[in-house]
Amino acid sequence: MNIDLAELSLIGDRKENQDRVVTVQANGCLLIAVVDGMGGHSQGATAAQATIATLRSSFAAARKPLLDPQGFLTMALSLAHDEVVALGADLPLDQRPRATGAACLVQDQGAYWAHVGDSRIYQLRSGAVLERTRDHSHVELLLREGVIEEGQMSNHPLRNLVECCLGGDTPLPDICVTALRRLLPGDTLLLCTDGLWSGVSDEQIAEVTTDAGATMDAVLERLGHAAVKASAPHSDNTSACAIRWLDQD
Repeated sequence: MNIDLAELSLIGDRKENQDRVVTVQANGCLLIAVVDGMGGHSQGATAAQATIATLRSSFAAARKPLLDPQGFLTMALSLAHDEVVALGADLPLDQRPRATGAACLVQDQGAYWAHVGDSRIYQLRSGAVLERTRDHSHVELLLREGVIEEGQMSNHPLRNLVECCLGGDTPLPDICVTALRRLLPGDTLLLCTDGLWSGVSDEQIAEVTTDAGATMDAVLERLGHAAVKASAPHSDNTSACAIRWLDQD
């Protein structure tokens, strides 16, 4: 697998970084994920860490390449949800740890991905957003129903209201899983928490594909700091991981 891989996690203007990132590769298969511990709830960092640990252990135990990547992503995120629910089993509902997350599995010259909440996945090609996940949020619902336009989302008073997450209630959340997305040389997959995408535009994010001479480390560093600066002095934890698909070896 010939890729340029990078990850980044910035604390922003918060007192604690509740984001977590994982990138792990084995036998021609790559798992990358970002998880955002929900800062409005106690133990957000613990929820994020438990989610990452579950994803990592599930990947380690799976035979690779995976025969059912979509099933793997659904199972791993379901197990993570159960782990986070267990962390808050003795707490009042409004105090239980929660997290949002996005995970991507890359193998066989393509990618499958899944997300819960407002952590996002972008597939970028030739300076444009080819595809991105749609948030489990109230403003996304309003957009789909035609109540608001996309330009109104960033300033809507309920823009931070997430309607689906890992943890909290026992029932499984809505886990959105894609079919195979083919990767072409030069494609970039970017996974990020809302601290990144809320501070920069989709156009700025898509620009990461236009600077082929820069490493993904440099690209993510530049993009992450731009997001933090744009949201200062109230910037959130800002985390991302990304791969540039160079070609199959």
